[in-house]
Amino acid sequence: MKDTSKHIYQEHLNTIIEYIHNHLDSKIDIAHLAELSHFSPYHFHRITRALLGEPIGAYITRIRLETAAKMLRYSKHSVEEIAYNVGFETPSSLSKAFKNHFGISPTQHRNRKQLVIKTANIMTTELNIKKPKIQELKNQMCLYYSMQGDYQKLDYPMAWQKLWGEVKAQKLFTKGIQMLGLPHDDPSVIDSNKTRYDACLIIHKDAKPNGDVGVKELKGGKFAVFLYQGSYKHFAEVYNYMFNDWLLQTDYELRDAPVRERYISNPERVAEEKLKTEFYIPIK
Repeated sequence: MKDTSKHIYQEHLNTIIEYIHNHLDSKIDIAHLAELSHFSPYHFHRITRALLGEPIGAYITRIRLETAAKMLRYSKHSVEEIAYNVGFETPSSLSKAFKNHFGISPTQHRNRKQLVIKTANIMTTELNIKKPKIQELKNQMCLYYSMQGDYQKLDYPMAWQKLWGEVKAQKLFTKGIQMLGLPHDDPSVIDSNKTRYDACLIIHKDAKPNGDVGVKELKGGKFAVFLYQGSYKHFAEVYNYMFNDWLLQTDYELRDAPVRERYISNPERVAEEKLKTEFYIPIK
């Protein structure tokens, strides 16, 4: 696939990926995705497979199951409710697909989280993290660049360079631009090479998508906001603390929205142990 073609195709792929993730509780019609993508109907499956690394149907099924796995771990919904929320017609069909994919039943997966809680307390005393503040956020527009792979190995500098380059090209500079990361997946549930991450710049002017740099609205709502100071390499321990030591011990439940990481410090100017990051956990 030529670079110019891939540039255009990636822009259209971003549209259908966002649609899929926002409609997991509904029947997703492949023909409608083909219309949204503006790809040739004759080549839709070939193009999406080349870009995703798997057939579009397999991608939708995998995302449904991975979303169910997160809900089982971090919500109080029944297996039946979760099945309907991620687009399965019956709880039994979810259970069968879940066991085929993960090797265990939904109930076994839900019970396993107790094992994680026992290991989380070891690191929390070493983390410089404050108790959360509960905040209501408004909708925000952003430029974003999507990546897939091991969170420890992604090329973040390249992503930020692309985004800031687009800000310059489209003359989007204003005060208040924020650098956010959206890690969509839990590496303890999903293969590391399948985890998804969006690098985002919150912008305050109208922008246009350009190839693999997209534009979307981040929905507002209620968040528990944690301020952490320290190295990025300890993010796994930070998440263990927030989800296991804090969330599971409160009455809050997760909303179906990605976590946000706001990078306050510039790692090129601030010592590693002094880096400040805010974590936004979407809650009901």
